[in-house]
Amino acid sequence: MIVVGSATRDVLVTAKGFEVRQHSDSPTGEEQCFPLGSKIELEDIVMTTGGGGTNVAVTFVRQGLKTACIGVIGNDVVGDEIVTELAGEGIDTNFFQKHSDDYTAYSMILVHPSGERTILSYKGEGQHFNAKKIPFNDLKAKWFFLDSLGGHYDLLESLVNHAVKNDIKIATNPGSRELAHGLEKLVPILIHADIFICNQEEGAQLVGVDFKDGDSVLSKLRERVKGMVLVTNGHAGVRARDTAGFEYSAGVPDSPVVERTGAGDAFGSGFVTEFIRSGLIEKAIKFGTANASSVVTKFGAKAGILKKGEWGEWPLVEVVKKKV
Repeated sequence: MIVVGSATRDVLVTAKGFEVRQHSDSPTGEEQCFPLGSKIELEDIVMTTGGGGTNVAVTFVRQGLKTACIGVIGNDVVGDEIVTELAGEGIDTNFFQKHSDDYTAYSMILVHPSGERTILSYKGEGQHFNAKKIPFNDLKAKWFFLDSLGGHYDLLESLVNHAVKNDIKIATNPGSRELAHGLEKLVPILIHADIFICNQEEGAQLVGVDFKDGDSVLSKLRERVKGMVLVTNGHAGVRARDTAGFEYSAGVPDSPVVERTGAGDAFGSGFVTEFIRSGLIEKAIKFGTANASSVVTKFGAKAGILKKGEWGEWPLVEVVKKKV
């Protein structure tokens, strides 16, 4: 597995002074607030690594897949720490790009006691991917997992072309900057994707339908994507459609939530891992959900990622399969 995506330093903080208020102008209807001009004492602070690329790479390597990760870091201590941590997991980091004109990407994550959080994200070097620095002749794998590429369409196109030419399967959970290119520009990419993953809000925006219309999101994406489509929807779980005309749906287990950072990455990478291993969509959904459920019980996106042979301590979800 070769993963291409974002790499960040994540700093998670909690405090009693973080208050949630209803606000009609907020995209989510709620806002996390604290008094302007005040000093708030933090209860806890956790420093770890994050970014979709590194998060999914850790799932793959812990599940026994030979894994390389390609990301962009700055010429700074934070970037060196990210690479060191990934190498310690057994991930090949030789393809990482290092630039010196910006800082390594950085996220400050304000965690509310409910487990929800607000992320203050500095993209930094993560938006400076350079397709010309990718040694394509050395990229030999059975699968690519393409995550956030900083919006660089040339890189996305080059990776897909390389995969098609070399019979490499493609799983992708594109970032917001990739999705911002729009459906028509992404069609040449989607027609080669074996597994396409997004959340329902992202999918609705991409295909131009109402967020609540999950059926249309799935059907319109399935029309454009070569392989299977998975659409996650937070507490409501996941729905998937395969190439044979079947739909699969599952909820989430009643497990405790400390904070939700990395849950989507854990589900997507868990699903892909088990699908590679068994070829069974139902089992892949169960493992992806188990991986995500484990991740949300701990601070940070990686601490709860399951190791090979583990399925977590919570009951496995029921997967419903039907013909559409």
